[in-house]
Amino acid sequence: MYYIALGAVRRRSGPALLVGLLAALLATAAGGAAWYGLTVSSRSAGNVVTSAPVEERVILVRQAGEGTDDPRGALDDFGATARGLLPVPGAEPVLGAVADASFVYPGAVGASTGLPIAYRDGFCEHARLTGTCPAAANEAAVSSDSATRLKLKPGDTFRVRPATTVNPMTFRVTAVYQPIDPGGPYWSDKLFRAQGSLDPLFTSLDTFRDPGLTRPVHAWDLEVPLPLLRGDGGYDLNGLVNHAAPRFAAQQLELVAPTGKLVDRVRAERLAVAGGVAIALGQVAVLAWFAIALAGRFTGRDRRADAGLLKLRGSTARGILRLALSQHLLPLAGGGLAGWVAGFLVAWPLSRGLPVRVELWVALLLSLGLVVVTLGIALLVLLAVDALQQRAPVAALLRRVPTARRDWRSGVVDLALIALAAGAVYQARSGGSGLGVVAPALVALAVGLLLARLLRRLADRVGAVALRAGRVRLGLTAVRVSRQPGTDRVFALVVVAVAVLALTLGTFAAGRAERVERADVELGAARVLTVSAASRTQLLHAVRQADPEGRYAMAVVVDSGGTPPVLAVDSSRLATVATWRPEYGPVTALTTAKAPQLLPLITGNRLTVDVTSGRRTTTLLGVILQHEGTGEGVRLESRGIRRGAQSVSAAVPACAVAPGCRLVGWELFTPEGSDTGAVTIRSLSQQNPPATVVDAAGLGDVTRWRGDFTTPAVHVAAGPGGLTLSAGQAGGTKVAVVDSPLPLPIVLAGKAPGTWFFDDAALGRFGDVATPVHVAAVARVLPVIGADGVLTDLDAARRVAGDSDQGGTLQVWLTGDAPAPVVDAIGLPVLDDRTADGRVAELAADSSVVTASFGLFAAVLAALIAAGLLAVAAAVDREPQLDHLRALRHQGLPRRTALTTAYAGAGSVALAGLLGGLAAALAARPIAEVTAPPFPDGWRVIPPPGALGPAALGIAAAVAVVVLGVTTWLSVRRLNGELS
Repeated sequence: MYYIALGAVRRRSGPALLVGLLAALLATAAGGAAWYGLTVSSRSAGNVVTSAPVEERVILVRQAGEGTDDPRGALDDFGATARGLLPVPGAEPVLGAVADASFVYPGAVGASTGLPIAYRDGFCEHARLTGTCPAAANEAAVSSDSATRLKLKPGDTFRVRPATTVNPMTFRVTAVYQPIDPGGPYWSDKLFRAQGSLDPLFTSLDTFRDPGLTRPVHAWDLEVPLPLLRGDGGYDLNGLVNHAAPRFAAQQLELVAPTGKLVDRVRAERLAVAGGVAIALGQVAVLAWFAIALAGRFTGRDRRADAGLLKLRGSTARGILRLALSQHLLPLAGGGLAGWVAGFLVAWPLSRGLPVRVELWVALLLSLGLVVVTLGIALLVLLAVDALQQRAPVAALLRRVPTARRDWRSGVVDLALIALAAGAVYQARSGGSGLGVVAPALVALAVGLLLARLLRRLADRVGAVALRAGRVRLGLTAVRVSRQPGTDRVFALVVVAVAVLALTLGTFAAGRAERVERADVELGAARVLTVSAASRTQLLHAVRQADPEGRYAMAVVVDSGGTPPVLAVDSSRLATVATWRPEYGPVTALTTAKAPQLLPLITGNRLTVDVTSGRRTTTLLGVILQHEGTGEGVRLESRGIRRGAQSVSAAVPACAVAPGCRLVGWELFTPEGSDTGAVTIRSLSQQNPPATVVDAAGLGDVTRWRGDFTTPAVHVAAGPGGLTLSAGQAGGTKVAVVDSPLPLPIVLAGKAPGTWFFDDAALGRFGDVATPVHVAAVARVLPVIGADGVLTDLDAARRVAGDSDQGGTLQVWLTGDAPAPVVDAIGLPVLDDRTADGRVAELAADSSVVTASFGLFAAVLAALIAAGLLAVAAAVDREPQLDHLRALRHQGLPRRTALTTAYAGAGSVALAGLLGGLAAALAARPIAEVTAPPFPDGWRVIPPPGALGPAALGIAAAVAVVVLGVTTWLSVRRLNGELS
């Protein structure tokens, strides 16, 4: 029997090789899915871990200790107990101890500030020290912040009072420290950072021998290694922690394990990757099984005759199927072995690496298992096709002429598939899972089935009309398409393959564009530095000094704590530095308002105010200044102003430091019970160098001054004599310089606050209770703050705020080509450095993205499978077609016409399938609502880009033309030599 099967395969080597090719493509997809899925799931899980807050990667254990003469031994015993209860392989815990204490201010009775006393293994290796590492008892390293606030430096001594005693301890400062990696795991334990007090001082462990430190808190911090958090090798960290928790409680140890949610997210990420790969593999497998079933139907015409002869000789149905099984095993096994190897070779570069070492055998066995399962199903499909064909009587099996078509069975199947597609579309539109994930492919299949029936009927009509009209080429081509069995199914498969390729390309491109757009919206510029500065004024000055032309850098403040959130930018640089989108509105909306005339900066070290007082009692007049380099407020109080005209002066040394100070405003103080008469300011001048800051004309210009939005306007008057201030009751009268446009221009995104009525719009985010604003433009979205918020000018906002311009997240936006010298010249401490490209890479680590490459590869395999089926159909039909064309040649048909008919007959199905696939993709996109893959966190601030653009359609068409065209040419090429 097996020799007979081997001889049958040898005689029909062409179709057998093509079936083996289909099996190889299916095995390549199955084998590659295993290698690819394990590799990218491990990498994606690692990205989940590394992108998680560092606190979620560290397990903490706490215990209240006792005072002892051997603190090292007590700490080591505690660490050994914790490690015995929670053995985590490959992890090195960090031991430490902390005691509550307070800094005792010299000469201030009862005044103190929290300053914990701490020891930690490896402290000096994880801190940048100015001085020497504390090595003896009562030697201390204090943080730079604590040193500044407490006015300490190396060599100083200070006293600290522990919480468990009234007797203070004396420490000597040996170093001032700064954490080397404040965002790293070593410093993630809040016990060793400031918690509403000063940063802890770090000392040697011998300090804890002091009898006053009777209740130190022992700490055991364990950073879990990345492979264990990823779950490599099936490691169950959550199970280990849950099992250990009761034992910790029994030992009176506090266990804090925030890793549980992180491990759950890692597991969910792995499952999502597996699901994405499985969907892509499932689509290819279904297409391959369908193609193999059709190939079995085509090649079964020869086996039908074999089965008829065997039936005549008395063979049983089981024996006939065993013969068919033997003929199928050889091409499937050969193709499967080749595809298994090809799957590994393709998945390696596609996934950019191999799985981690402990998963190599898992990947090997999983890939082999998937290949065996998918090819086993293919074998069952082939046997089912043969069993259905061999049920026919012997006369039907031996007949060479195909039977008449019976469409009612295929019609029922087509209706069932269309109904399935409708259900999938419903699930996709309703947001459900299940068949919704393959809704586009099923819609393409439904379109392909409908077009296939239309194609067959159209070929019937065109063939008959063309032959009657004497159009031999067209008529013979149409007749061949119409009468060749299975052509409609081949056409439908080509339609689905081309549509899936186009939709996959479109989704892939849309996903990349969407990630770029999200990165642009979230960051606002190509590169964003989060910096530390004393004020918004200091930030603005530092950026303008570093980049005076405004070519590369822009100061930005993000205030997300208000309602609505506020984004303040240096609007003069917005168009140059920011990544601007049409959704943000006009980029020049904030620069169209006319800026008021600015007063000169005060650069002298002394100010003189000419003033006339109408009060009977002495008066206090305040001059409010702000340094334009640091943003520091400078308040000059002119005391003892008597009745009548006079000049008063005071030193302002801070303003002599470049770039100087600006005049913010005036404040007239009226104590309770004093005279409330008027005071007129006639001029303000400076000395060293001498200059007039504002004269009587300037003071008398009413457009230069405004109240502070709380002072009644009747208490402020500007005239030829200068600026007159008065008070109707006890309190103060404030007048501010108008050096920014008012109302403040803003760009509004989202709904206006409910407190705005008509044109009475105000915001309380600029230092005053309510600053009037004017909506200069409306935007759908704003960078960083999203769909609800306000964009305004940073310089104008900080001028309105005066000397109270604190708050918000300070940032520097940079262009992509910003040179390093410009960035270094800003000179502010950088807390975070993010780029749009880096954010795109972060978003690309999501499961829906990391599986997109395999989905694209699977779509290409689907196109190759469709081409393979075309080749099988052509190979099986070669001999009958050759006999048919030879007969026509004997009747006088020119050889050229015969060859043209042969090429056109094969090419017309491929071309029609290509056009139908593109049409099916265009139909599936709106019907199944095909868009870019949604982000896991639900982010959708801007609409997703189109999922099927001209580029995707063009690439899909080009790939299909090459693959199907080459297949058609190779299928018909042999007829050129055999047809005479």
